[in-house]
Order: sequence, then structure tokens, then C-alpha cells
Amino acid sequence: MEQQNGDIKKELHGDKKYLLRLYITGSAPRSLIAVNNITQICKNHLVDYELQIIDVYQKPNLAKEDQIIAIPTLVKVLPLPERRIIGDLSDVEKVLYSVELL
Repeated sequence: MEQQNGDIKKELHGDKKYLLRLYITGSAPRSLIAVNNITQICKNHLVDYELQIIDVYQKPNLAKEDQIIAIPTLVKVLPLPERRIIGDLSDVEKVLYSVELL
């Protein structure tokens, strides 16, 4: 079953490598929910990905560089074009379409 799921994901995304950055604020409830949601989305829908979790309290310079104005924010860095979505990422379909994962 796992092999079939991997084959379906591979068929949808080809050999694309995804680089995703999730900006959060420490252990705030919405941040923890967003981390859990994007982790599940990646496991269920992507084959080759890197998920970076960035706590803006620990690395404020990265948030400034990426012009993050709301938390949590997910940034799809690769493949281009860059896409962003703000919120706890609980609407899976919205996340998939907003950052072009489908």
C-alpha cells in the first residue's frame, strides 16, 4: 500500500524537489497546529521535500529577509514560483492549491 501511495505522489510531482519553510512563534498553539498539519500534508502528498521549521523568536533575521508579516506562514521556496499561505494549515485542500502542491 505504501509503495502505491508513493507511486501516485511521484506521478503527480515527477522528480520535483520541494523546499518549504514554515515560520512559527515558539510553542504558540496555532504554530504547533501548523507544524502538525504541514508535516502530515508533506507525508501524504509529497515524495521529495525538505521542510524547514523556523521559529521567529530564535531567528528573527530570517523572517525579516523573507518579509514575514503574519505567523504562522508557509513559504514554498522551490520549485518556483514562490508561494505563501498564512494560518494553521488545517484546510488541506486550500494549502495544496495555494502553494501549488497539486
